[in-house]
Amino acid sequence: MKGKVGLIGTGLMGLPMAQRLIAAEIPLVVYNRTPEKLEPLRSTGAIITDTVVDFVQQSHPVITMLTNGDAIQATLLSDAVRPHLSDRTVIQMGTIAPSESRQIQDAVRQAGGDYLEAPVLGSIPEVEAGKLQVMVGATSEQFQQWLPLLQHFGKPMHIGEVGAASALKLSLNQLIGSLTTAFALSLSFLQSQGGDVDTFMEILRDSALYAPTFDKKLQRMLDHHYANPNFPTKHLLKDMNLFLQEATAAGLRADSLEGVRQILEAACATELAEEDYSALFEAVRGQSVQ
Repeated sequence: MKGKVGLIGTGLMGLPMAQRLIAAEIPLVVYNRTPEKLEPLRSTGAIITDTVVDFVQQSHPVITMLTNGDAIQATLLSDAVRPHLSDRTVIQMGTIAPSESRQIQDAVRQAGGDYLEAPVLGSIPEVEAGKLQVMVGATSEQFQQWLPLLQHFGKPMHIGEVGAASALKLSLNQLIGSLTTAFALSLSFLQSQGGDVDTFMEILRDSALYAPTFDKKLQRMLDHHYANPNFPTKHLLKDMNLFLQEATAAGLRADSLEGVRQILEAACATELAEEDYSALFEAVRGQSVQ
């Protein structure tokens, strides 16, 4: 590393990522468009910056953990900031589309910087434990160069060139949406027929149909309790939309995912948008939490 590590985006995932770097005594510069989200870091020794230009000038590399590609465009790739990306490496760690990642790579390179992607699988508990699965889209040289830094977050794996890791991450997040919706539908149907949930789960767990995520979300659905999310419903909807756009562009039939998107849209049209994505259970049932 040529200087202090910069991290832009200190939300649900970005904050514990920053805290891991601080715990490892890595000099850290942070920025967030919502200043209140920086408050937990003010007494940690991290350098808090007020503008993106100031942030970039003090950071190398620059890690992005922003909501989407538009947020990256509006911050790092604004007209005011682009000239300062020269001789900077941008490590994009959020979930964006492969096409977006390649476009951002082109823009960063045109500004004289370098770029790689490293989206992660896992949520807050995995960040805190340093057990994220880090999927890296980069050259072999870039992967080796930044491996020591990325290892602070979990297990990095070199997937291929830029775009390959983003595609893999979207493929995995599509499964999150589809599996959770399918489970919510089966559970709702069983309950509507007066079936026993314990028996259902006992048989399911002992079958090839079982996925551990079912048990992770079961109690939330039974309790109708979706507060303190590791992954909000609105973010899963964003990823489903990205997957549908990319899959359609690739000529794939993604009709089945349209129903998942509609369910997520129904949930996000209520107060459930900010809640854990298992709240889609309420939309499957045709209800919402009041």
